[in-house]
Amino acid sequence: VQLQASGGGLVQPGGSLRLSCVASGFSLDDYAVGWFRQAPGKQREGVSCRSSGDGTTFYADSVKGRFTISRDNAKNTLYLQMNSLKPEDTAVYYCAAADARSGWCRHRPTLRTDAAMDYWGEGTLVTVSS
Repeated sequence: VQLQASGGGLVQPGGSLRLSCVASGFSLDDYAVGWFRQAPGKQREGVSCRSSGDGTTFYADSVKGRFTISRDNAKNTLYLQMNSLKPEDTAVYYCAAADARSGWCRHRPTLRTDAAMDYWGEGTLVTVSS
């Protein structure tokens, strides 16, 4: 059972990246899924989440309108499309999954917590710099 994140790299301000997170050993259908990030010297923060079932999505204020979370059930893969990147988006990005019964991502405030997560990817570094 694992999550494997990829797609990070170096990009100039204003550029775009798409992160991917492939799940193996379990189906993302049964989980609320999301992305967190941790910048140097800062605490990990929730970026976006997608609930199981109806697929409700939430975003941190800092990325709303620029980032889009999506899921491909056939590929059992989670994505984070990041546009109009800013230097302050520089961080290690982690994908994560929480059992649907936990209630995580049913309401926007839950994005601020990571205690309910059952699985974590290893993280992929995104650096936004000119």
